[in-house]
Amino acid sequence: MDMNMDNAKINRRIACIVIMSLAMLVVAAQIPSSGMTAHAVGSTAADMIPRNFTTLAQAAGPAVVNISTERTINGGGRVYEHFFNAPRGPNDPFQNFFDRFFQNMPQRDFKQKSLGSGFILDNDGYIVTNNHVIDGADQIQVKLKNGKEYPAEIIGTDISTDIALIRIKADHELPSLKLGDSGKLQIGQWVLAIGNPFGLEHTVTAGIVSAKGRVIGAGPYDDFIQTDASINPGNSGGPLLNLNGEVVGINTAIIAGGAGIGFAIPADMAKTVIEQLRKNGAVTRGWLGVAIQDLNADLTQYYGLDHGALVTEVFPGDPADKAGIRPNDIIVSLNGENIESGRDLSKKISDLGVGEKAKIGVYREGKAKTVTVEIAKRVEKGPYDKTPGDEPGEPGMLGMALSDITPEIAERLNIEPKQGVIVVGITPGGKADKAGVRQNDVIFEVNHQPIRTVADCRKMFENADEGEKIQLLMKRPGSGLVVATLAK
Repeated sequence: MDMNMDNAKINRRIACIVIMSLAMLVVAAQIPSSGMTAHAVGSTAADMIPRNFTTLAQAAGPAVVNISTERTINGGGRVYEHFFNAPRGPNDPFQNFFDRFFQNMPQRDFKQKSLGSGFILDNDGYIVTNNHVIDGADQIQVKLKNGKEYPAEIIGTDISTDIALIRIKADHELPSLKLGDSGKLQIGQWVLAIGNPFGLEHTVTAGIVSAKGRVIGAGPYDDFIQTDASINPGNSGGPLLNLNGEVVGINTAIIAGGAGIGFAIPADMAKTVIEQLRKNGAVTRGWLGVAIQDLNADLTQYYGLDHGALVTEVFPGDPADKAGIRPNDIIVSLNGENIESGRDLSKKISDLGVGEKAKIGVYREGKAKTVTVEIAKRVEKGPYDKTPGDEPGEPGMLGMALSDITPEIAERLNIEPKQGVIVVGITPGGKADKAGVRQNDVIFEVNHQPIRTVADCRKMFENADEGEKIQLLMKRPGSGLVVATLAK
């Protein structure tokens, strides 16, 4: 009897163990393994919790380079002079004291150095980086991950997209990276950034795609990828990679004081720019000749349209004017494709070839019509247009082209309207160029006197005696206040 009871207990325990084991197997079958994710998501664990960052970094790292530049700034003593001049300008009673004490200070040249990143495009030594990394450089040095260094030459630059193509001549086969399809990027997708933040070579950071199509006021073709992969000064020009090791973006911009917010140029935009730089050393874009604005909610309701770009101005003699496009027309399509916004129109027009004929659909006074436009060449003037007549070579302007601060420029630069003038052009080898003035510098003071307009600046230059020292107090994007000294 006891024996039978013991056997029954044993059998019940065995049955419980079997049932529990089967239950665990069923549950395990429903839970994703380390190599799979939930079927509802439809992706692999490498997408959710990547285990191949190490492999990816090892494979892509050798093609990422450190770029160091050197620029000669003439008259190294000018900053010293500015801060050791009398605080109230030339009429200060103590100015003679300052003049006697500092007038004979030697104006020595000094070297301004900067660091950035880039990546090798192919075995021919072509390297992609940002224009702002190599802008104005006298020397460009490229350092590979293996420690070898090579001088680089500039093949071409494009200020509108901030892309530059340089080249080195190496004595061995070079690793390279492939440009991927940024159009396939999804919000939340894992990405990897490699670069040289703060000069720390080959730093790898990971994150996700936070947003696409960001407009941050950097230029007319803003279409940035936003990522929370750490990007810092020195990362500029480095690659943003997908998990296949393809370059989906070029790390370009950060928000000062912003944590986890970086921006990269989409690879799809970079491809066409790089191709033109490689072939021609410059980028040619199409031009329509209109000023446009987006349709807001009120305009959309008023016109009964859900897409398009409103023409606010037509420039005389330009393609749109010749084709009969008028102010207040709404451009709704280009070659059969809908125009969603003003930015969409600008991008599509810029991609057209010079001389190409395009069909543009417009909505005018309640009626739709189509016009044929022959696309012209866009003349790139940098981020801001020049004031008419203020060409860099204009007599008396010391080798600078200047523009008043418009409300749009003020908003972009985060300064007050009519507070200074902006440098929109520099004559190579001219007085301003030799003094270290750069395009996009904002001049606030001339010889300690506030400047409000181009006319103020011209008057100060004209009233200066021949050979007289002229000091410019300027705000430089990304650098703060700087001082340049030049002689009339």
